[in-house]
Amino acid sequence: MSLKAFHIIFVTLTTLFCLFFGIWNVQQYTQVEASNITLAFALASFAGVLILPVYGYYFLKKLKHVSFL
Repeated sequence: MSLKAFHIIFVTLTTLFCLFFGIWNVQQYTQVEASNITLAFALASFAGVLILPVYGYYFLKKLKHVSFL
């Protein structure tokens, strides 16, 4: 597996982790504990959900000449 393929898999998994962590933090904020830090973690996670795919796109664009193998 090349570094390019590993990088794309890692960015995809990190994006999914940010999504689930953000959803979990929103649930914690609304149901268990209305803490400002929980809300901040949720917002940071959702920012990651928006930023990481953009980063992945530019990474693929930069390394389009490198194979996935």
